[in-house]
Amino acid sequence: MDLGSVVGSISGIFLIIAAIFIAGDIHNFWNIPGLMIVLGGTVSTTLLTFQFKDVVTAFRAAYFAFTVDKKDPNSMVATMIKLSEISRRQGILGLSNIKTKSRFLKKACALIADGSEEETIRSALRTEIESLKMRHFIVQDIFRKMGMYSPAFGMLGTLIGLIQMLSKLQDPSQIGPSMAIAILTTFYGSLLSTLFCLPIAGKLKARTVYEVINLEIVFEGAIGILDNNNPIIVYERLSSFIPAAKRRSLSSMRTK
Repeated sequence: MDLGSVVGSISGIFLIIAAIFIAGDIHNFWNIPGLMIVLGGTVSTTLLTFQFKDVVTAFRAAYFAFTVDKKDPNSMVATMIKLSEISRRQGILGLSNIKTKSRFLKKACALIADGSEEETIRSALRTEIESLKMRHFIVQDIFRKMGMYSPAFGMLGTLIGLIQMLSKLQDPSQIGPSMAIAILTTFYGSLLSTLFCLPIAGKLKARTVYEVINLEIVFEGAIGILDNNNPIIVYERLSSFIPAAKRRSLSSMRTK
């Protein structure tokens, strides 16, 4: 798994539980009806807002975002340099035989090998990138909305608890416990939002940025190969997407 995700999740949960133990009894923070209101309300409202298949896709994407390594942009730059060298030796038709798991890269190679005009290649690849951004935005928005809904349902649960508490005013001994249970739902809503939903939305957004950078490298690399398939020019054109401190040299990319 992604190291930052593991450390962040475990440390956050551990510190909150440790603070509860230090402050008192953890059983005071356990309330089934409150959990039902917050979790049930958040999930049901999310399903009401989005299509069921989009919600399932969002949770699947969250799993992959935490478990699958980010693709290093340097590797993509090295791939495009290799393709430029192939096109110089074999011509653009040599790109039609490229085998890759990346559908976007395969599409770019196929368009170049077919002799498509530059404007056609630009339009097709740009549409692909924008479509990916829109799909990923929906996935991120699901967790952002859950981060908004969960505190609202926590407050709703608190109001329900306060109403029940006010109905027991004739018994002063019940006011304290009833108030604690009422406030617990606000705690659950805030915890779900700040420790899970919003961080996952942020993680997905960061992964989208990395993926778009890699697609932009392919996009600019394809145009570079079409304009002038000189590996040095392609390298200088694509290395701008990578911070100077993290760039690999052209010679090291050619040896990979």
